[in-house]
Formats: sequence, structure tokens, C-alpha cells
Amino acid sequence: MTDVGRLENTRLPAPVPEPHQVVVEIHSVGICGSDAAYLHHGRIGAWTVTTPFVLGHETAGVVVQVGSAADPALLHRRVAVEPGTPCYRCSQCRQGSYHLCPDLAFLATPPHDGCLAERIAIDENCVFPVPDSMTFDQAALVEPASVGLWACRRVKLQPGDRVHVTGAGPVGILAGLMAETLGAGRVTITDIDTNRREVARDCGLEVCDEVADVDVLLECSGNESALHAALDTMAPGGWVAMVGISHQEYVRVPFPALFSKELTFVTVNRYAHTWPAVIDYIASGRLDVDRLVTHHFPLSETSEAFDTQARDPGAVKVMIHPTAGYWQSPGQLHTAP
Repeated sequence: MTDVGRLENTRLPAPVPEPHQVVVEIHSVGICGSDAAYLHHGRIGAWTVTTPFVLGHETAGVVVQVGSAADPALLHRRVAVEPGTPCYRCSQCRQGSYHLCPDLAFLATPPHDGCLAERIAIDENCVFPVPDSMTFDQAALVEPASVGLWACRRVKLQPGDRVHVTGAGPVGILAGLMAETLGAGRVTITDIDTNRREVARDCGLEVCDEVADVDVLLECSGNESALHAALDTMAPGGWVAMVGISHQEYVRVPFPALFSKELTFVTVNRYAHTWPAVIDYIASGRLDVDRLVTHHFPLSETSEAFDTQARDPGAVKVMIHPTAGYWQSPGQLHTAP
């Protein structure tokens, strides 16, 4: 990304790993809404793009080089990449909340480059081997699925809970599917967009217009009106997870009307300690992410990929394949269009 609305293919120096880093050859990168926001608006909240930088943070590939102090057993392993590298020294890191590290270096969050490149260097603790049965696309989708798992953990989801999701984008759909995977009772989802509703329905979720007596709300739209409408459906003692990031600086919440319900609100900032569990859910077939992938592009057509994500009503998760222009299904390779 060289400017707002402008993408260019360029040649950068090959990454050289630091002692505890590995070099990953990138095979699949999913376009996230945050990538599109940086490209089209130049910022997300306090994060502002001020210099050219590389987009992309949902990714998977193969470890092709290890640093001098990194685990040599990682070499040649197929891996899903967790995009945030913490400092490991601050109080948040020491207590296990590394995703809240004030010095977290997160792929494609300014000023840190992302993974829309043939190779990247990243901390060895950020790569998680995946079984050969998993495709690179599935491994890349561990990242957005982790948002869904973290949201469910934040609301202390219990088996049988009645869950409602607002916003049927990829994260909303994955949050709903994750809630089902974790044993929720009825899971419903709403969205005003007809195409997104159909995708959610195709993924097996119950799409509805009106719900009542919800134990858990996973707000994934970032839309204030959607939040207000959903709050009316909450049962007393329910939990609300704010997952979607609003484009507004302030979001109004009608707290006086909610006091009698004694709802618990939590915010969701990415994830922590989710990769092993999500890899297992996908590899075992308990979490089906394949139906979210709708388009494939080689790295040379990244601009076209972002245009498709923005303009094609049928686009859900668009995948870009930086290495050799292919993506992998179990037992076979496919040439990218």
C-alpha cells in the first residue's frame, strides 16, 4: 500500500531471520476488513498509515528457514501464523495476556508490514504446525476463527446458551459457527445484507429477523442500530461481547434501560492462546470454514482481489496466494486463475 486507495507490486529485500525467528514462505492470505479499511480510509481508530507498508495478517505457509536459536524442528513444517509478536517482558505478557502487550508488533498494523509477500520473518512462537489434512486456506482462516473463539471465551459461553450474532461478515459467521462448536443451544444471526444472509444460511447458521430471550450477544457488525435492536432481545443476566469495531468515535448504549437486566458487557481485542484449539476444531471437521472462501488470486493480482472483496456481492473471504500462484487442497494442488 503506497497511498490511500493505491496498491503496487514491488521488490523488497528477502527477510533474514533474527535468532528466535523463522522465515515462512506464504501460501495463503485472506483479505480482512481491516486490510480494506487501511487501504480505502488510511486508518482504523488510532492506527494511521503514514508510510508505504504491506497489508495482510490472515496467513499460512511453510517454514523455509530458522534463526540460529529457533527450533530446528520447525523447518519445512506447514504452519498457521499468529500475527502478533509480544515483548514477553511487560506485566500483560507475564500474566498471559500477551495480546494486550503495549508493544505488540502485529502484522499489517502500522508501522509493521504484513504478510502479502512471498516470504516473511516472524517470531518462532507465532507459528503453529498444522496437519497435512489441512489446506493452507483453512490454516489462514485460523486467524479470524480465533476472534470468534476469543469472543466466546470472553462471554464465558456455556453449553446450551442461546446465542445471537449481529453482522454476517466472515467474523460474525465464524463466531456463530464457533459458538455451535462449543455446544451453544440455539444460535441465530442477523444482517441487513441479503447476500451475507444467504452465505450465513449456506454455512448452516439460522438466519432470522427477530429473536427473543438471548443469553449471549456477539455484536460483530460495529453498527450502533444493530446493537440497540439486539439488546432488546437479551435475557436478564446475559453477556454482550463487542466484537465489531465501529467507524464512529462513540457508540451510544442505553444503559438506564438495561440496569434491570444486569447485563455484562465485554470488549474483544483480537485473541490469546487460541491457535491450538482452532487448528484442532478445523482439522477434526468440527468447524467447517471452507464455505467462506469464495475467490482466489495470485499476488500479482492483489489490486483485483481487493476490488472483488469490495464490489462483488458474492465475495466473502477472498484469498491471495503469494507463492507460485497456487493453493492447496488435501492431496492436490490447484493453479490460481
